[in-house]
Amino acid sequence: MSTVVQAIVAFDLTGKNSAVGIVLLGNGISSAILGPFGGAIAGRLSKKLVAAIGQTVTFAVFLVIRLLIAADRIELWHLVVGSFFTGASFAFIGPARQVWIAELFDQDLRGNSIALNASRIWAPVLGGFMVSWASFGAGGTYFVMAVLYVISQVTLIWVPSVRPIHKPDRPSVLGDIAAGVRYVAGEPRLRWMLTLFFLLIVLGLSSTTVLPGLVENEFNRDVEEFSILQTANAVGCLVASVLVASIAGSPRALPIYAAGGIFGGIGLALTGLVPGFVVSLLPMLLFGIGTGAFQTLNSAIIVTESDPSYFGRVSSLTFLAFAGFLLVSYPVGLLADAIGERPALVMLGLLSVASVILVAPLIARAVLQNSYSYPRSSRPHPSTLTRPVTPRATSDSARRGVCPLPEAAACSLRAAVLRDGASDERGA
Repeated sequence: MSTVVQAIVAFDLTGKNSAVGIVLLGNGISSAILGPFGGAIAGRLSKKLVAAIGQTVTFAVFLVIRLLIAADRIELWHLVVGSFFTGASFAFIGPARQVWIAELFDQDLRGNSIALNASRIWAPVLGGFMVSWASFGAGGTYFVMAVLYVISQVTLIWVPSVRPIHKPDRPSVLGDIAAGVRYVAGEPRLRWMLTLFFLLIVLGLSSTTVLPGLVENEFNRDVEEFSILQTANAVGCLVASVLVASIAGSPRALPIYAAGGIFGGIGLALTGLVPGFVVSLLPMLLFGIGTGAFQTLNSAIIVTESDPSYFGRVSSLTFLAFAGFLLVSYPVGLLADAIGERPALVMLGLLSVASVILVAPLIARAVLQNSYSYPRSSRPHPSTLTRPVTPRATSDSARRGVCPLPEAAACSLRAAVLRDGASDERGA
């Protein structure tokens, strides 16, 4: 919600796409710096405590900005500083919430529980409508966001706590971060899925920087009507998320996942080509359907494919994608100011499609290789991992290291790693 509201307020203050970008840049800097630490901290401290502290910081930021708007003293730099602190808090809140959800649900339900987190869909729409509604305006919207964080703090009382696992031989925080990177690097499917996720989030969400200017400069509408475009996007996201949430472990997941990325890119490019505001709602709907399917399946598959001891660190790497989008928002804003909003959107959409075409085959190859025994030379040795890991596969055949094709989506490289380690010990 705050990203959309900040974008509207920043463009309203200056009339420049680059102003939107520089506000989002503040969020991106803090998220990029602190994001990896957030994942490591999520595995060490109480998730409830981390969420409570982060939400308190965000509440304070929203309340201060609301008071500045009420006093008619708001300036662009206030939004930049506020964005920096909200990014810092979310760098810890995001991974903590993701890991918390995964720990509260059984293995079979983890993917669905992550996939059906709908706040990313309805919150931007609600924020945009409140800003455009005269009874609320920007100041009222910031006040409502602050109140929502108070309500969230109260609801934490009833959410079950999950006690962090304390290990005397646990490495340092930096060691935890390095172990998480090595873990993902040793899992081809996770590695390429995170790569594609990073590319599509950076390219697709950068449209947030450009769309307010498109509405006002190209469609000759009030910038607040950006919220209507967001509504079309959100409807598509919600429909796609509900429809694909249950197929994360299905063989159909990968084709739908790739198709979602392609349709999202096509929808974004078409948004920059259509002649008018009303017509633009259709490609925005397509953009929402594509990105909703892609993001939902990506999040669900990653959480089900990851070893539980690495949930926090893998989650923090996914949140770095959002930091990346925020970091490139300022250059994208400058680009839109220089060449226009329409060409900028077309460029972002086509680059998204190209990214899927290039990376999706690498993910498919990793899945296919995971269906059979890996060559010894391609398997990481157990000694390269910082701690023992257990196979996630639950079938007898998977525990023996045999991964029949129907079970390919559920089998893990870790089963092969442990099998090799055991055979090496017997040989010694």
